[in-house]
Amino acid sequence: MIVYHRYMQIIEFIRAATLSTICLISSPLLAAELLIVESDDCPYCKKFHAEIGPAYPNTEEGSTAPLRSLQLGHPMPAEYKNITPATVTPTFILVHEQREIDRLVGYPGDEHFWFLLGKMLAKLDS
Repeated sequence: MIVYHRYMQIIEFIRAATLSTICLISSPLLAAELLIVESDDCPYCKKFHAEIGPAYPNTEEGSTAPLRSLQLGHPMPAEYKNITPATVTPTFILVHEQREIDRLVGYPGDEHFWFLLGKMLAKLDS
């Protein structure tokens, strides 16, 4: 009976260690966000959402910096109090640890967007 109890303790320890490891491996290494400051009447915002929006969450870029939408003219959320508000839509602001890393003003089309976003994300490694 004592051997069985000890065996069950070891099994429970291995299970807990495995779950902890899985959680560490599956959590993103970077806690970044890509803010899009937009407005309802912005044609370039609509174009971005049509060309990039559906695919973005399924990309490596979307995993590294999930997209968060903010409305132009609304107060910035408290966690972004140190970030200069955008004045033009769309504005993409790459944020890491509540500070601005880089920003892209305007939507240059799908190919240029991916290229410029790649350059922005490369700054996370610096």
